[in-house]
Amino acid sequence: MLKLLTVSFWRLLACISLLLGLIGVVLPGLPTVPFLLVSAWSAGKGWPRLELWLLEHPSFGPPLKRWREHGAVPRNAKYLATAMMSLSVLILLLSAAPFWLKLALPAFLCCVAIWLWRRPEA
Repeated sequence: MLKLLTVSFWRLLACISLLLGLIGVVLPGLPTVPFLLVSAWSAGKGWPRLELWLLEHPSFGPPLKRWREHGAVPRNAKYLATAMMSLSVLILLLSAAPFWLKLALPAFLCCVAIWLWRRPEA
């Protein structure tokens, strides 16, 4: 029974992540590849056929394989992520958000940007 629940959990996570990734293909601002990475990872734990389909997909497969083999992030994705984080910080600073959030979120996003730019590109 526990094994069935575990497999069901991984499959549900894979489906939800895949759905969010597919929505991200057409909805600007919602990232695609991070959700596909989570989907492939969770599918590998409970749905190997879906994982294989994702890895062999002509559009989704190459970035997933680059990440798995090298932890690589393409330069254009780095630029886009950095621009979106900067825009988010600007909107936050102009909002009525609490002061602590206006300090904490930019610091966190700065750490994310540093980590992202340290990733290989090939």
